[in-house]
Amino acid sequence: MATDATQSARQGEAPGTTQGASLFQAYLASKLPQVEPYIVSHMPKPPAAAEEGHVADDLASYLYGPLARFVGSGGKRIRPVLVLLGCEAAGGDATAALAPAAAIEDFQSAALIHDDIADEGELRRGMPCVHRTEGTGVAINVGDLALVEVMGKVVAEGALPDACRLRVARELMEMERRTLEGQALDLGWARDGRWDIGVDDYLAMARRKTAYYSAATPLAVGAIVGGANEALVERLRAFGMGAGLAFQLQDDLLNLVGDAAAQGKDFRTDITEGKRTMIVCWALEHLEGARHDELVGLLSAHTTDEAELARAVGLMEGCGAIDAVRGFARATADEAKAGLAGARLSGEMREVLESMADFFVERLG
Repeated sequence: MATDATQSARQGEAPGTTQGASLFQAYLASKLPQVEPYIVSHMPKPPAAAEEGHVADDLASYLYGPLARFVGSGGKRIRPVLVLLGCEAAGGDATAALAPAAAIEDFQSAALIHDDIADEGELRRGMPCVHRTEGTGVAINVGDLALVEVMGKVVAEGALPDACRLRVARELMEMERRTLEGQALDLGWARDGRWDIGVDDYLAMARRKTAYYSAATPLAVGAIVGGANEALVERLRAFGMGAGLAFQLQDDLLNLVGDAAAQGKDFRTDITEGKRTMIVCWALEHLEGARHDELVGLLSAHTTDEAELARAVGLMEGCGAIDAVRGFARATADEAKAGLAGARLSGEMREVLESMADFFVERLG
């Protein structure tokens, strides 16, 4: 039987989404009232003023406060909700998965704060980046606090059996390692001016940098908490790898050819930053001669000129890169959905998972 949320979604889909995609949006909305209060109430706090005097105030100002403001500034909370989804797909109680769900949101916060420093970003979630308001050194430290919280929340969750906490901790450490590998490739290629990066290279980087922590690990961790057997954990992990990769590809597409008003100042910043996206890699593999060199020149110039940004997009569109990546993202999501065939999932969670893959490639923001 459909839940109230998914039944409502069937009766009136949101504009611009398929029925399948709207089912996941309804599930996301139904879980946010569980996830958001837990994340806020379990933020790390400075020592009591009575114990530390003015030092407590300084710690609140330089460390705990900036992290609390960043976490509270927004975010779709998709990753923590996926932990609950993995748990329910395995037949577990979603409330049991709230601690690891919040832990993955902590990792997301750390990654964004540190990414903004590496990319010299200006805005995040419509507000100045932490390093712009607090300074680079303080911002690094704030991001590090969020990293400490990843394991801290799991270790402190006494409601989970020791064996489960250990398994979850191992999963989270692997997720962190893979994400750092992806970031190393992304940053290293940019630092060294590498334009010999092919599509396969990009996909290997994106799976590490995005797919693990955006979908594969959240679903696997949730399934572990929900008591899934190893086969189901791996099925959900594989599904998440495909859906997570599709999520990144759609991000890349939206940055170049999405709604400029919705993207705001981030629109086409991938060109300004010279990012090696699949679109860029595909284009450089297919462009020849002067057009190939022109695109490399535009990507290397860190331009913010609208006409030059449009020219770069035109070169990529003209050689078929945009259409190729859009088709690949759709095929990747469909392959992930097909991989769930035969998996023993609780209730209507198969429908919600399949709709998640659709949402990842159909979202407009």
